[in-house]
Amino acid sequence: MSNTYQKFVSVELLNDFIRDVFVSLGYPVEEAKISAAVLIESDLRGITSHGVQRLKYYYYRIMRKQHLISKFEVVKDKDAVAVIDGHHGNGHYTAFKAMELAISKAKKFGIGMVVVRNGTHYGIAGYYALMAVKENCIGITGTNARPAIAPTFGVEPMLGTNPLTFGIPTDEAFPFVLDCATSIIQRGKVEVYARENKDLPLGCVIDTETGEYRTDAEQLISDFVEGKAALLPLGGKGEELSGHKGYGYSTVVEILSSALQNGKFLKDLSGLNEDGSFRHFMIGHFFIAINVEHFIDVNIFKKISGSICRELRNSKKAPGESRIYTAGEKEYEAEKRVRENGVPINDSIARDLIFLRDDLKLNYVFPFEKEEE
Repeated sequence: MSNTYQKFVSVELLNDFIRDVFVSLGYPVEEAKISAAVLIESDLRGITSHGVQRLKYYYYRIMRKQHLISKFEVVKDKDAVAVIDGHHGNGHYTAFKAMELAISKAKKFGIGMVVVRNGTHYGIAGYYALMAVKENCIGITGTNARPAIAPTFGVEPMLGTNPLTFGIPTDEAFPFVLDCATSIIQRGKVEVYARENKDLPLGCVIDTETGEYRTDAEQLISDFVEGKAALLPLGGKGEELSGHKGYGYSTVVEILSSALQNGKFLKDLSGLNEDGSFRHFMIGHFFIAINVEHFIDVNIFKKISGSICRELRNSKKAPGESRIYTAGEKEYEAEKRVRENGVPINDSIARDLIFLRDDLKLNYVFPFEKEEE
């Protein structure tokens, strides 16, 4: 079967389906709605690595092993800061409530920072940065993750893909949103390449024995788990193209996701016990909201930030290039396409949707099934 994205499912249908999958797996309806919203946001913004394609491979598989019961415990709450224990519950729900709290503190104090320990995978980081943007705040968030990145001059997976994400209001139709990992490529993207039966670009992943580059996406899925391969930080291997900078930023995220909240870090986030059995990942997150109005009139701020983006896009283009983008622009255009045409899926994802529907006994008919009759 072809693995090109030739099928489409409406945003509304897919959102309802994802919600019902999470409900069937044991989430309360409120939490399931938040989880569905986070996954759909990924697909809307064209970030397919963190959208519906992870529903079966990651969430269904993990929750079949161990149910995640949410308990949002405020361990410390003082003025503009708070420490949360997520107790290994629904990562989307914990992150949503944490950023919500950070925003409320920013409204009062001008800035709010909330850190989380014992969290779980929270999906697309940009979702939480955008929560702040919608409240006329600058949103910043990051999370550590299971070991995947080798430090510069090393081969052992030590750091997670550790995104450092910013959302900034502008006077344009879309905000400035920089949402990316501190590695060249993340595991979810490797899964996308594997689904499409494609090799990875050279220079993203190394073998932990030889230190040589690897591109075999499908085999890498299992080799990551066994520690036989490692992702490279932004900048790549060594210092020649500044791989040490990506390594440094990843370490910053690791510290902010663990040290402020007395959380776990590095190898303790593997999700495996010494005997190889599964355990909670125990990852940490941080959320910062900065209330623009405490500094300057929000409209002045938006005009300046928007002008910066416009001037960058209107600067001289390289030969053969027709357009310069600023962060968040491609995602804005992707959302318009997806809302009009539906979420694009390939045959592999279509099979996952049918499997989940049948296994969980959900009453859905997907449009691609009608097309194939």
